[in-house]
Amino acid sequence: MTYAEAIQFLNGLQIFGANFSLETPRRLAALAGNPQNRLRFIHVAGTNGKGSTCAMLESIYRAAGLRVGLFTSPHLVSFRERIQVNRQLISETEVARLVAEIRPSPDAGLQPTFFEFVTVLALKHFAEQQCDLVIWETGLGGQLDATNIVTPLASVITNIAFDHQQWLGDTLAKISAEKAGIIKPGVPTITAAAQPEVLAVIERVARENQSPLTQIQNPKSITQNSELSLRGEHQIANAALALATVEVLQPQIPVTAAQIREALATVRWPGRLQLLERGAQKFLLDGAHNIAGAAVLGAELARWRSSSSLPSAPTLVLGMLADKDWRAMCEILAPLTSRVLVVPVGSERTANPEQLATACRTANPRAEVGCCTSLSAALAQSARDEFVVIAGSLYLIGEALARLDPAYAGAGDERRLNEWRGGAAGGAR
Repeated sequence: MTYAEAIQFLNGLQIFGANFSLETPRRLAALAGNPQNRLRFIHVAGTNGKGSTCAMLESIYRAAGLRVGLFTSPHLVSFRERIQVNRQLISETEVARLVAEIRPSPDAGLQPTFFEFVTVLALKHFAEQQCDLVIWETGLGGQLDATNIVTPLASVITNIAFDHQQWLGDTLAKISAEKAGIIKPGVPTITAAAQPEVLAVIERVARENQSPLTQIQNPKSITQNSELSLRGEHQIANAALALATVEVLQPQIPVTAAQIREALATVRWPGRLQLLERGAQKFLLDGAHNIAGAAVLGAELARWRSSSSLPSAPTLVLGMLADKDWRAMCEILAPLTSRVLVVPVGSERTANPEQLATACRTANPRAEVGCCTSLSAALAQSARDEFVVIAGSLYLIGEALARLDPAYAGAGDERRLNEWRGGAAGGAR
């Protein structure tokens, strides 16, 4: 099997959508030799901040000398981003080999979804690579997410906000119950969630599982001696959560203060308030794919307006998915700029650009709002603008990275394979 054939096979699994049950991933993992039993995990769930928190934890434990696996979703440009060891992407050769080995025979009676298959593929790769620790991000929810077939050293819940209500529930309490499903008997739980109704659920589930619970109450006091390479005030809470997790696990995995400082000062996580320069232009890329994410981006732009040399009113290039609350996000983001260029997202789930444009005009009648047929067209129209913010779906951010960031220049051939970036239970953004 070639890498292209492996990606084609994975693409084909999208027709099976999402499966909210652990039976299939458990059976598939068993056929693969239960690689999860040879690994140690930190399991991370939440609405926003999962990826950043995972990146910080990976950086800290790698600085401590461990061989660290990192499993995240969705990917931005290359499928291989989902599965990394010491921040080295899984190779094309390994993807092809593992897909061929894990693919169940027709008589096995198994039909895994994309995310279920990739979860087991990652487990097998991490076990073969003899990882000392795996930072393990949920795809969607927690309780019935395919990643929940592991028993971790710690269960980490970043925060809870409204997103994926069609699958997780229409109240914060219901969503919290799904996320809290990663809590295991006797395994410590650490959370940065703050809303009373959310904490009540997490506390109850932790108590029922006799799980020692740590709740971050003052993030700035925890991170006051740390320099963070990731932009945004919200990263203080993510860093505090990572540091609290490290503190809880110190008896099992010692880490020095110097290693922590080095790790937080050098951690990278692309596509989240990522600033790029291309000639005289500056681009800010942010996957603000839900209301909470849009609020964070809005707060950062407002803060920069008064404290930065960047222009106070950037050009906003905006693309979202139709199943998100895009009207509310337009209400947050459109007033922050005098010009909006709306684009479609590279997914059949894309929001209609004309409808987005109408919502932006309603939110900011003074703004110049235009529709573009593609990101390329929007970049051409904004070629003379000093500061351009590209925001919304991570599908759009991935396309922007492939065009603007030299680090992704070699991924062009792979992008033409029309890779599946993840279904409902695969971190779709």
